[in-house]
Amino acid sequence: MLLGCIGDDFTGSSDLANTLAKGGMKVVQYGGLPKGPAAPDVEAGVVALKSRTNPPGEAVAQSLAALEWLRAQGCRQIFFKYCSTFDSRPEGNIGPVADALTEALDAKQVIVCPAFPATGRSIYQGHLFVKDRLLNESGMEHHPLTPMTDADIRRWLKPQTRQQVGHVDAVTVLQGHEAIRAALAGEQAAGRNLIVVDAIRDADLMEIGAAAKNLALITGGSGVALGLPENFRAAGLISGSGAAWQGLPGPCAILSGSCSTATVEQVKRHAADHPALEITAEAVMTGEVTAATLTGFLLGQGDRLPLVYSSADPATVKAAQECFGREAVAEAIEGLFAETARRLVAGGVTRLITAGGETSGAVVEGLGAEALEIGPEIDPGVPALKLQGKPLTLALKSGNFGAPDFFVKAARLLEGKQ
Repeated sequence: MLLGCIGDDFTGSSDLANTLAKGGMKVVQYGGLPKGPAAPDVEAGVVALKSRTNPPGEAVAQSLAALEWLRAQGCRQIFFKYCSTFDSRPEGNIGPVADALTEALDAKQVIVCPAFPATGRSIYQGHLFVKDRLLNESGMEHHPLTPMTDADIRRWLKPQTRQQVGHVDAVTVLQGHEAIRAALAGEQAAGRNLIVVDAIRDADLMEIGAAAKNLALITGGSGVALGLPENFRAAGLISGSGAAWQGLPGPCAILSGSCSTATVEQVKRHAADHPALEITAEAVMTGEVTAATLTGFLLGQGDRLPLVYSSADPATVKAAQECFGREAVAEAIEGLFAETARRLVAGGVTRLITAGGETSGAVVEGLGAEALEIGPEIDPGVPALKLQGKPLTLALKSGNFGAPDFFVKAARLLEGKQ
């Protein structure tokens, strides 16, 4: 294994795996810490954790365990993947995990770059934009678990880390990888080892990737991984074959637990033409809705692409959290979706689509999915996936990703249709 990746959620990890597979690397995504060694032909391994909203100590411990496994596979470079909207709380977990990995690898220059221009995420003067809006004006300020109230990545990261935070600006990035490499060295010399790097175009990400050729650790969204396969290709180390794909026919079900703007629109559009059942946090917490209820609804719709969703406007989510407790609501809904997924697969579902990082993580953990093969891209940042050794295909969508008709597109591609 050449490149070892640690993802802080399952949708982001599949997004990263998709990027690397498109770059020609043979990639396997692992659901949590693998129990044994990787297959000898795996060129990039992505260990998908569900650590984004865990207490910092837990996130650090899980990430270090993943690092130990990846280093045992012979990885030459480590990538810590987090969301392209830098989802985190004031106490972490991005900073604490980056600190722990930096220390374990004795890394001196660590890139911080959540940019992903293909999905509208760019960094300019250290500030993260979602399309033409600052991060804290994009809707992410209302996120129920990780509300982002400051677009300045340097300022948001500073209280999370023990390291000094540096910056390489867009003017430097536009000059190419040699200028970026020199700027990174200059920041290190000034005592700033955790370095935010601007990026507004895919071409910028390719140059950042080239500049990172010899770095022990890179952190960011999947976009900054665009340029990494080329480093290994230039050294004659990768096959360039990527991965083959074959879809599966059979029943399909959709589970959505995201209240992001993109997912709300996707749910609205899908529900206009397909069976859809909304669940509320109150109904979940009081036991009015159960996994048996949801499974019965979904399996009873035949091939009509049924949807169950808990998405709601921010005010509704906040009211439920205040009544029952934020962590209790999140845990109950995730547990409900995990048990529903298990019942669906037992009932013959072969195509399963999930929306939302926490929802997707709960579902993958609930299914005990140890390794996932990477298929073609459905929408930017979202690949089709296949569970190794079992008749199940998956689409794990980050809440912010995907076109308005994503659910229909995903169902078709998981079946093997374009």
